[in-house]
Amino acid sequence: MVKQKTVLIIGAGAAGISAAYVLSKRTDVKPVVIEADNLIGGLAKTYDYDGIKADIGPHRFFTKDSDVMSLWEEILPLQGENAKDDIILNRCIDYKDGKINPEFHDKVFLRRRRFSRIYYMNKFFDYPIKMNIRTVLNMGLFRTAIAGFSYIKSCFFKRKEYNLEDFMINRFGKVLYEMFFEFYTQKVWGRHPGNISKEWGEQRIKGLSLLKTLLNKFSKKKETSLIEEYFYPKLGAGQMWSEMAKRVVESGGEIHLESKVIGVNVENNRVVSLKVQGKNGINDWYGDFVISSMPVKDLIIGMSSVPKNVYEIANGLPYRDYQLISFKVKNFNLKNNTDWATISDICPDSWIYIQDREVNAGRIYIPKNFSPYLSDNINDTLICMEYFCDKGDKLWEMQDDEIYEYASEELIKINAINTKDDIEKSYRRKVEKAYPAYFDTYEKFDIVKNFVDSIENLYLIGRNGQHKYNNMDHSTLSGIVAAEIVIENGDKKKLWNVNAEQSYQETK
Repeated sequence: MVKQKTVLIIGAGAAGISAAYVLSKRTDVKPVVIEADNLIGGLAKTYDYDGIKADIGPHRFFTKDSDVMSLWEEILPLQGENAKDDIILNRCIDYKDGKINPEFHDKVFLRRRRFSRIYYMNKFFDYPIKMNIRTVLNMGLFRTAIAGFSYIKSCFFKRKEYNLEDFMINRFGKVLYEMFFEFYTQKVWGRHPGNISKEWGEQRIKGLSLLKTLLNKFSKKKETSLIEEYFYPKLGAGQMWSEMAKRVVESGGEIHLESKVIGVNVENNRVVSLKVQGKNGINDWYGDFVISSMPVKDLIIGMSSVPKNVYEIANGLPYRDYQLISFKVKNFNLKNNTDWATISDICPDSWIYIQDREVNAGRIYIPKNFSPYLSDNINDTLICMEYFCDKGDKLWEMQDDEIYEYASEELIKINAINTKDDIEKSYRRKVEKAYPAYFDTYEKFDIVKNFVDSIENLYLIGRNGQHKYNNMDHSTLSGIVAAEIVIENGDKKKLWNVNAEQSYQETK
């Protein structure tokens, strides 16, 4: 009898679960998923805060890849009738011929309208920045004129692009860069844009520029940051991966939570076994293939035999850590000033970018604007504040009561609440290595990549596995591609080509 082959998959996030699902669906190879956390979803998981759900992230679902969209729709069928907030607010939305009613079905992929804005000088600006009447009124005629001349100058006198600062100034002009990009980027990464590789801009905003935002309104092609709609699971981003995981198990696969990979045994250019610390102590796990979405830094450090230069480069790879501070509030002052009706007349934004230099929070997001079903009571409002930090710094080391005090004061600074008495409950989540960064030893990352590719049965996927700041669809696609390579004995280079194009759009 032929022994069934096994694929050990490290990580139960979007990439890992997608790989496991494709393997379980298309082959008799057995996927065994090893996850350090106690929840499915990785960097796209959903937590329940006393009856109100909120993502780590949060995450919009969008893609131009038909394979990714087909996979998502297999798990959660598209919305066919109005959602709860559409009904309450008498919105007239055409969902075409869909049959899935989110009022009666939980497995639903909602179609949502996107609002994302910048909060700066106590005013809302469109995100991305648009040179429209609202922007002119917010900035004032003089500042608008200066910004306009600065942009025109950037069109004719291009800087050599050595870093992210050069990249952004060439696309928006120095004045708009200093207003809307410089400080925010430093807040997110803890580094000035002049010290960050331009590759981050190529990865995240690619074809976007001020000219593109002006032309976007009249174009059928939407640049990545200009998408006007997105999809979202009824019960949070984590629902997609939890439902996918259930199907993996039903097909004979395994998923082991609270199991952390702490060692990788490599012999003769093959992974022989993984050392896993789980509920039953430390054990060796064996498989024919290994697909890894764990931070490549930790993977390399845990290997039994690694060349010195590869080890040093991997050990120096930088990451940015993350905290999500959430408040259930009675009153929220950021009211709706758009023509899109909302529950409780709060601002309709999926998330709000905070540009105020006196505020350390990077973004605010409002879960019920993603889905009206994330709360048992639709009138409850949860406000989530995102802090980008480094493990061990002041924000990271604050006690819960200290960070709640700090974050609530920042909400008051931007006039989101009146007093701390407006807060009913507070919640905190910490995430290590949430964002792979593009500085320090990253410029030599190809050496790490070539070494890993030399290990015949090892495949890297996902944001942290590839040390690439992927969107969620790219992580999903990397899982799909890894599974196909295992099935077909294909070329590993296909994995590194995911999200390598220079003009990625969210819609075709």
